Amino acid sequence: MNFFNVSNNSLPAPLSSDISIRPLTSAFLDEVRKKRNLFLLLLLSTAGLGIWAVSQGTYEITPLQVLRALFGGSGQPSDIVVLNIRLPRIVAALVAGWGLSLSGLSIQSLLKNPLGSPSTLGISQGAAFGAALSIVIFGGQVLSVTAFAFAGAMAATAIILLLARLKRLSPEAVILAGVALSSLFASATTLIQYLASETQLALVVFWTFGDVARSGWREIGLLTVSVSLVSLFFLFRRWDLNALASGEECARGLGVNVDKIRMQGMIATSLVAALVTAFHGVIAFVGLLAPHMARRIVGADHRMLLPFSSVIGALLLLSADTLGRILVGSGSLPVGVITSFMGAPLFLWLLVRGYR
Repeated sequence: MNFFNVSNNSLPAPLSSDISIRPLTSAFLDEVRKKRNLFLLLLLSTAGLGIWAVSQGTYEITPLQVLRALFGGSGQPSDIVVLNIRLPRIVAALVAGWGLSLSGLSIQSLLKNPLGSPSTLGISQGAAFGAALSIVIFGGQVLSVTAFAFAGAMAATAIILLLARLKRLSPEAVILAGVALSSLFASATTLIQYLASETQLALVVFWTFGDVARSGWREIGLLTVSVSLVSLFFLFRRWDLNALASGEECARGLGVNVDKIRMQGMIATSLVAALVTAFHGVIAFVGLLAPHMARRIVGADHRMLLPFSSVIGALLLLSADTLGRILVGSGSLPVGVITSFMGAPLFLWLLVRGYR
């Protein structure tokens, strides 16, 4: 019997194989094109909402006046309102939402835990403790409050990373350690509030609400540079994050240094979350909700997940801040309150729809 005598019928036909593969390639390209178009739509929606949000407030400004102020100015009082009062607030909301959603996504991906966020790791609570300590014990100057809040957030991060490094904690145990730290910092903040005077207590409570109108262009510039650098870091590591999503053993088999990327990623993520919380207070749910919404749209591929999550986070926080300004005729509701009211029902809705 000649094993090399193979009939022509048993050979694969190149033309038929090409025909069978072509529909799959076409479907993949169509899917990528749809996602890109949706991303452009989200960007345009965010830009349109930003222009409309600048025009909203007690001082009436039309969107046309906003565009004139942005592209050269017309010498009108509306230019001062747009450039010096409202525009910094809008840009701060966009950058803070971008940073929080990026932090939440990276924590969830690095720890493989859908509950990962700056709040669940104790970063936000550490910043609140640092701010309360500065206000009550050290006089509460603006720079000292920001510095103490940043130090508190980074202290929480250092404790988590130290425990993970020394005790070889699993990703699940890291989240549990973060929950324990959150409770510890919250209790310490409550103790400081109990010892504070009425004026100091009001300042501490107001700081914990979260407000994107606190920072100026210098703080916004520092935050933008930090978020941009961290975004580039994770974009360059997108294939490593995809490999890590398949499991640690699979990632190590593909040559990914899991411990190194997890340590570097957590430090970068914590830096962004600490800056956002130090400048704008505690803003809940954005870092937890935006990545889940992005996964519902584009799946788990970090090539698409990173930009989609960032834009959705920016859009969510800008929407929350704009809603808070519209609901109150003069001034605004704290954006942290609005995000909590928006985030909880949306997250429950995602769970009801069957997201796992």
